[in-house]
Amino acid sequence: MKKLLTAAALLALTAGLSQAQTIRMGTEGAYPPYNFINDAGEVDGFERELGDELCKRAELTCEWVTNEWDSIIPNLVSGNYDTIIAGMSITDERDKVIDFTQNYIPPAASAYAALSADADLKGGVVAAQTATIQAGYVAESGATLLEYPTPDETVAAVRNGEADAVFADKDFLAPIVAESGGELVWAGQDVQIGGGIGVGVRESDTELKATFDKAIQSMKDDGSLNAMIKKWFGEDALVF
Repeated sequence: MKKLLTAAALLALTAGLSQAQTIRMGTEGAYPPYNFINDAGEVDGFERELGDELCKRAELTCEWVTNEWDSIIPNLVSGNYDTIIAGMSITDERDKVIDFTQNYIPPAASAYAALSADADLKGGVVAAQTATIQAGYVAESGATLLEYPTPDETVAAVRNGEADAVFADKDFLAPIVAESGGELVWAGQDVQIGGGIGVGVRESDTELKATFDKAIQSMKDDGSLNAMIKKWFGEDALVF
């Protein structure tokens, strides 16, 4: 009987460890080239490739979960997934609620795009995605902030005349501006805000944070992270 109980306990422990190795990666799926849904209906983009590589190096089994941006932190905290890997900038305000790994994208530029290079960025209406560092910046800039739940809606607001400009990560706006045929242009100066982009985890998941920190550092050390950044964001992208 004792041996049976010991065997049962061992099986339970093994099952628990196996289950613990499956990590649910939460992302938005609407912020190319960071993350998006491809034609096959699957999560794709820079962060999908990065996340899969981090999980491989950490010997974790990872599953991808999509969640709307405006509730992405509450749903991490409540346990609907185990990480946020969704172009999320590291900020002091967010760090009070969740924890972050070291950054996997260095502090990069945010930029304004508009129909005219002389758009009124200080006294006009500027669109930004809800709950982003860009929205916070606009709110304090003197401009009228127009918030939208998705990044695509912020660009549409400029095109349909609801906003004078959109303010977002330059990496997100760059292909949109380039492909607009001159309809959209850069306005004003680039702005450096935030502490780079990292993987968000619950504050209690210190071991998981350390695991991903180690994997990110290994990619920095061997140059593969820089190569991946250039693959998705271009040869002129800011790297480590």
